Amino acid sequence: MLNTPVSFTVPMPGLENARDFTLRSVDGATGLYALEATSGTPARLFLADVAVFVPGYNPPIPAAALEALELEEGEAPQVLVVLNHSPKATTVNLMAPIVLNTATRRCSQLVLDGREYPLRADLNSL
Repeated sequence: MLNTPVSFTVPMPGLENARDFTLRSVDGATGLYALEATSGTPARLFLADVAVFVPGYNPPIPAAALEALELEEGEAPQVLVVLNHSPKATTVNLMAPIVLNTATRRCSQLVLDGREYPLRADLNSL
């Protein structure tokens, strides 16, 4: 997955004018991606593959989200989390994962209810 076009089933909160993006692998960093808007509001987010960075994270994915991604029964989406870097810490947003059907390149950002998943989890403590 070097430069893969992806489309969101529903725009992400705060990026309502952007549905189409390119998911680009970051050279030399397995499981790290840049998500860049290709239309609408200019935006770039860095995403981390949970299988690499947060292997114990397994958020509930509603059946409606799986259906919108066009996943076949038994297929699991790739789960990515938004990564935020600051001089003090690198955090990931476990409250709003992005789920991706790698075959159709359709994705959705979930917003999970409850307090089980933090908005800013320190990556070094996971």
